[in-house]
Order: sequence, then structure tokens, then C-alpha cells
Amino acid sequence: MNLLNFFLALLPILWLIIAMSILKMPGYRACLIALVITAALAIFYWRLAPVSTGTAILEGVLNALWPIIIVIIAALFTYNLTLKTGAMDTIKAMLGSVSTDKRVLMLIIAWGFGNFMEGMAGFGTAVAIPAGILVGLGFDPLLSIVSCLVINSTPTAFGSVGVPATTMSNITGLPVLNICSSTAIMQMLLTFLAPFLGVIIIGKGVKALKGLIPFLLLATISFIVPQYLAAAFIGSELPDILGAIISMVVMIVAAKLLPPKTPAEFVVEDDGANAPKLTFGSAVKAWSPFILIFVFLLFSSPLFPFIHDPLASIKTSVAVFRGENPATLTFYWINTPGVLILLAGFIGGLIQGASFKEMFVVLGTTIKKNVKTIVTICSVLAVAKIMGYSGMTSDIASVLVALTGSLFPLISPIIGVIGGFVTGSGTSTTVLFGSLQVQTAEAIGTNPVWLAAANLVGAGIGKMVCPQSIAIGTAAVGLVGSESKVLSKVAIFCLIFAVLAGIFCFTLPLFGIGA
Repeated sequence: MNLLNFFLALLPILWLIIAMSILKMPGYRACLIALVITAALAIFYWRLAPVSTGTAILEGVLNALWPIIIVIIAALFTYNLTLKTGAMDTIKAMLGSVSTDKRVLMLIIAWGFGNFMEGMAGFGTAVAIPAGILVGLGFDPLLSIVSCLVINSTPTAFGSVGVPATTMSNITGLPVLNICSSTAIMQMLLTFLAPFLGVIIIGKGVKALKGLIPFLLLATISFIVPQYLAAAFIGSELPDILGAIISMVVMIVAAKLLPPKTPAEFVVEDDGANAPKLTFGSAVKAWSPFILIFVFLLFSSPLFPFIHDPLASIKTSVAVFRGENPATLTFYWINTPGVLILLAGFIGGLIQGASFKEMFVVLGTTIKKNVKTIVTICSVLAVAKIMGYSGMTSDIASVLVALTGSLFPLISPIIGVIGGFVTGSGTSTTVLFGSLQVQTAEAIGTNPVWLAAANLVGAGIGKMVCPQSIAIGTAAVGLVGSESKVLSKVAIFCLIFAVLAGIFCFTLPLFGIGA
């Protein structure tokens, strides 16, 4: 057990924690410095050749650009285009007109639509947009943010059209379907609890659950079941999207046909009676980009091999790293979520009346506004590649194995929580710690897929208290400067979820689940 190697290998990660949590340094700057630190350590201490270090960086950047960053840009472009065309206003009006019960509206907007936005775009949209809608309907701004943060802790693994889970598969070589199904199983109880906690938060106590239990059971089960089935049989792109769509439909039908009895304190003051009437055509027009994304991703999935296989054959494979045991990068040029989402976004924009010029302006603006995000992700992936090829990740794993042994699964999700807190991204957390989790699992004889899933689960929990997530939420509802209040309220839920995740990760294999 080489403790010096362990502490030196941890320096880039420790730097990120200090830079982003204590020094409040912008993420892109902290990650660039982390990259410099990692490269210097790899060259001068681990004796990785400069050419090997440089090509490891290049591999990380290329892996970041395709398929990760193209998905993020495509998803955010689609969302920004709905803002440009006014379609998002129609979507908001539709969601707000379903019920006069605050609790039901919170579930439809924060749970249903929030999970849908996480699956489609991620990167704060699942907190900012639902919280903004809730405040617009008269909800308490602080409680709206807290409830959205807690609810958003579980769909992260399949957020941004499955990028975190897909990235985990790419960097570890593990089957993506196995990672997805294990993740869905490990966090199933947490996912089940999330809407209940959301209602308790927005209703200021357990009393808010009165008369709402049947509705809550419908809301959560109608999400969990399709989410698991999609994760186990389709892949990482659709679990959140499919689960959210079905859950929203179930909740809307239940709210109309079997509305719960609403105590006076939970009645919405503005019942939407004066809102403009929406037609079926306007609804389809507003939702058209999202409908197309769902259709494209579904029919290009392995469920439809006669479409999937020809598209997946259009690819280029290349080994970038110039050192021992290089990985092979495979670029799928058509059958990749980013390309399909861009196509759906452009077609949806045309349906909504946008010109090509307007759409390209929105796309250009989206790229410009996210340059720092692009730099951050490229830097983090480059750090992870250097750490993997130089042996830094292996040195960290060997010490963790020596210190914890077979008990490591208890803290496996907590490592993901730390990553989520530091980076604010399930994808970045995957890149930072995915290989570490897998190597540790192999060293202690545990299923590596299970600990890869634990990292994804922990990352979502960590986003609950991430400064970035909280800042996005407070900005969306006009509470800038109240970040500490939000953190103090959400921290207890993060702690509870982290402890439960560790217990599930350790105990479920004892019963043959994830073993």
C-alpha cells in the first residue's frame, strides 16, 4: 500500500473540491488547472511519456466532443428553440391547467415534467424550469427549489438522453444495458420516495400527504416501472423520458377523473380560468420537438434492429492513445443521440414556424453560451484519461481496497456523491470516478457493473447540494443570495439518500441482486 502514490493521485480531485467548494472558482477554470496538475504528475512522477500524456488528453477531448457534448448542445438547442418560438409558454399553460390542487400540480410539474426535462436536456433545466413554473403559479420560491432539487436527485443517471450511463459504458467497457438496469434497481426505493418528499416539502409537513397517498402511488409507480423496463431492455437514452411521459399521462388522467380531496390551504389561488384556450393542434405543435426526439430515439434503439443495425454500422473506430493498451474510440455518425436530437429539433422548429436562419442563430447562441461547459467536460475527460493510462486511478483503488476491503460498497455511492457535489454533473462524476469504482470492484471480487451503477446513483444525490444546481435554482426564481438557505434545507435529504444508497449497494448483493 503506497500512501504517497495515493495522496499524489488524489491531488487533482482534492484540487477540484477546494477550488469549486472553498475558492468558488468557475468550473471550467478549476478543471483546466486540474488538467495541468494531472499532466505534470503523470509525466514527472508516474513517468508517462509526454507523447502518451498528450494523446491521452486528445482522446479525452475527442471522447467529450462526440458523443457527449453534441448531445448536450442538441438538447439545450431544442429547449432554447421552444423558448424562441413560444412553445414553452404553451407547455407551461397546459401543465398549469390540470388541477387546482397545489400538491398535484407540484407532482405533475416538478416530478413528471422535471424528470422529462432531465431526460431530455439535464444540466440544470430540470430544476430551473419546473421551479420557475411553480413560482409563476404562486408557490413559495424557496420550497419550490428545494422540492425540485430533491426530486432531481434520482433521474440524473439517465439525464441528457442517457449521457452519464453511456459515458460510464464508454470509459469502462461494461455493457450499457447492465449498467442501466443495475442503476434503476439500486435507486428504485429512492426514486419511489422522491415524490413523497417533494409533497412534504412543498406542503410544509407530513400533513400534506393526507388524502394524496393513492395519487402519489400512481405517480411514482407509473414512472418507476417504465423507467426500469426501458433501462433493462432499451438502453440509457429513454428511461427518464419514457417514465416521465407515462407518469404525466397517468397523473393528468387521475387528476381529471379521480381528483383527490383538496384541503383549503393547498388550493391554487389562480385556477387558470382566464388562460387562453388550448387546442389539440397547438399542443402537438408545442410538443413536436420532444415527440420527435422520443420517436427517433425509440425506433433507432436495439428494439428495432432493422433500423438500429444499418445506422450503427456507419461508424469510425480509431486508437488515439500512443502508449500501452490504448482504448478504441468508436464514433457513430448517425445513430448517436446528439445527431437524432438535432434532427428532431430542426424538424420541430419548422413545425413551430421557425425559419432556418432563426434556428441556426439559436444553435449558435446555444454553443456560445456553453463554451465554458464544453471546456469543463473536455478537461475532466482528459484528466480521467491521464489518470487511467498513467496508473493513478489504479493506485487510488489499491489503497481504498486495503483500507475498506469487502466493505467498500458501503462507501461506493458516497464517492459518487462527492463527485456530484464538486462537478454538478453526472457525466463529469462518471469520468472522474467510473474507472476507480470498476477497478476497486475487480480488486475485491465484487460485480464491477454494480459499483459503476453506485457511482451514477451517488452522482445524482450529490447534485442535490451542488453549488451549481442551487445557484441555477435560485436564479430561476429570483432568490439569488439565498443559496445558503437552500443548502441548509436540502442537506438533510442528501444525507438520508447517501446513507440509504450505501446500505442498498452493500446489502442487495447479499440477496442475489447485483451480485
